[in-house]
Amino acid sequence: MKQTSRENLHRRNTECEVYDDGTNTFFWRAHTVTVLFILTCALVYVTLLEETPQDTAYNTKRGIVASILVFLCFGVTQAKDGPFTRPHPAYWRFWLCVTVVYELFLIFILFQTVHDGRQFMKYIDPKLGVPLPERDYGGNCLIYDPGNTTDPFHNIWDKMDGFVPAHFLGWYIKTLMIRDWWMCMIISVMFEFLEYSLEHQLPNFSECWWDHWIMDVLVCNGLGIYCGMKTLAWLSMKPYQWQGLWNIPTYKGKIKRIAFQFTPYSWVKFEWKPASNLRRWLAVLGIIFMFLLAELNTFYLKFVLWMPPEHYLVLLRLVFFVNVGGVAMREIYDFMDDPKFHKKLGQQAWLVAAITVTEFLIVVKYDPNTIMLPIPFFIMQCWLLGILLIFTWTLWRFFIRHGCLKQLIQLCSSK
Repeated sequence: MKQTSRENLHRRNTECEVYDDGTNTFFWRAHTVTVLFILTCALVYVTLLEETPQDTAYNTKRGIVASILVFLCFGVTQAKDGPFTRPHPAYWRFWLCVTVVYELFLIFILFQTVHDGRQFMKYIDPKLGVPLPERDYGGNCLIYDPGNTTDPFHNIWDKMDGFVPAHFLGWYIKTLMIRDWWMCMIISVMFEFLEYSLEHQLPNFSECWWDHWIMDVLVCNGLGIYCGMKTLAWLSMKPYQWQGLWNIPTYKGKIKRIAFQFTPYSWVKFEWKPASNLRRWLAVLGIIFMFLLAELNTFYLKFVLWMPPEHYLVLLRLVFFVNVGGVAMREIYDFMDDPKFHKKLGQQAWLVAAITVTEFLIVVKYDPNTIMLPIPFFIMQCWLLGILLIFTWTLWRFFIRHGCLKQLIQLCSSK
């Protein structure tokens, strides 16, 4: 009750009103004793009734998996809740614990030699641990190839692989995380510039100009951002009135209530306002930087750990960031928007930042030769010019202009 009153008093003007009848069903009650009892029974069964195989490798894998499962059971029932409560707080506690496990796994890989780290991946999948060639998306960049009479548009169809819907879906979800059209477009365009700049390091970044700007930025990314903004508009206007399932008289209402269980409990409109003060400006720059670094890690990690793009571990990593990214962005926004109420960075945001940095350190350690390949001089000049422009604008906006305005106000007040 006290916590609810405190949150109501602190509700921002960008946060919607929520009505909840307070129904607390079996689905929402804590089941700590039940989970402990089931876990104890499983351990007793393994100890007393199951014969331990005489296979060291199998027992090692099984012991690690069992340790992770016990930690997940503890975290799901005992970890601190985050900002999201739908479809259930335990769902987000589960992903918080998965985040911890993934960061520990990355730390373990970081402390191995390059050979041992790559060969360790064979314990996860025996097909891993061997170098794989990268696919070059460049080559013939003609949209219409008159030399191919059977299919002159074959270059376009060759680029239509599984990454096309992945681009669209990825940017749709990223838009739901960031909740700002300008930031999404900046990150989308900036990543294409990064691909141009780093194609000498990873052949995978070598794409045709129309693949960069038409298929990626305009079609896949642009359409995903557009659909995401439309979804955000619907979520911001949707009424947030929650009733217990058994308090709804009609079957249609019950089905609708079950479907809405997978929508947010409440809604906060993100107003980043990067130019309002220096703190918010640096925070937005940091968010964009970390987003781009996480995107680059996707390509560099599979390159240095010898994982093919279609491997299920690559897909699992993307699913992982889909589930933890939204929570992390909400915690970052709360910490940036009102540091007096949110006095420390959220746990999920802290872990996601640590994971992004750890992944990059693995890339640096496992293949420093690729990372240190010199960037072409004219590309370096472009990046230095861009950084100089950002630095100059920052000085003008938050120091020179602010000082001039302050002096003008003082002059007017003295007159």
